[in-house]
Amino acid sequence: MSELVVVLTDIVMGESPRWNAGDARLWFADWGAREIIACTQDGEREVILRDVGAMPLSVDWLPGGQLLVVAGRDGLLLRREADGSLVTHADLRSLVATPWNEIVVDGHGHIYLNNTGFDFPTAPFAPGFIALLTPDGAVRRVADDIAFPNGMAVTPDNRTLIVAESYASRLSAFDIAADGRLANRRIWAEIPGSAPDGICLDADGAVWYADVPNQRCARVCEGGEILQTIELDRGGFACMLGGADRRTLYILANNWQGPERMTGDARSGRLLAFDVTVPGAGWP
Repeated sequence: MSELVVVLTDIVMGESPRWNAGDARLWFADWGAREIIACTQDGEREVILRDVGAMPLSVDWLPGGQLLVVAGRDGLLLRREADGSLVTHADLRSLVATPWNEIVVDGHGHIYLNNTGFDFPTAPFAPGFIALLTPDGAVRRVADDIAFPNGMAVTPDNRTLIVAESYASRLSAFDIAADGRLANRRIWAEIPGSAPDGICLDADGAVWYADVPNQRCARVCEGGEILQTIELDRGGFACMLGGADRRTLYILANNWQGPERMTGDARSGRLLAFDVTVPGAGWP
């Protein structure tokens, strides 16, 4: 496909797409419907979990294959067991009461979660942070002063974490230490006028980012040069490279109509697909 293809419609608020190579499906969270959905490349849809928890929901997998789900407004990180049940993997409420957002797990089992820092969208802005949950269950802040942290990605060598700062129009990067701590914060790419949301990495080390207000998905290299732009007819919320050769860019897009329309009957969300020349890399 050399143009955008609609894979799925009837999504309330889709976020956090992840390609699962094990079952060759794209998994994502529908915040508004409170569901985790898996979808084949042909658009066959399966609801994996229902009534998961309070919005937002984000997902990733532990190295052993267990699904993790962030119930952001509940302050809980949930884990799906082999029988399909959900158990609490970590209680995050001791750190902060504001909503949790995105998650990424590196190849060593270090779990990174970010917190908005304020009760979006009703409260005044405050900077957010990134927390680390180690395999032994300890949780602590490892990066502060993030201007609305959103999508995160870990490089294939497990040495760098990249995070989208939506309110600062930039991607920032950190070195990952052996114990999972983050250091050497730096600007990976300034993207003036953009509001990067969900992100993913490709094999050339470039980042694809979704952009809600500019209704696009773009590819940017370290330093900030925009390499490619895909124009959308609605806001781009998140993206992920998948498919058999990881050359299909999946985009979750929606008409942003305010928080009151993120649940219920507002189903303008779509899952789109677009062929790219460089395959995905790294994670998950």
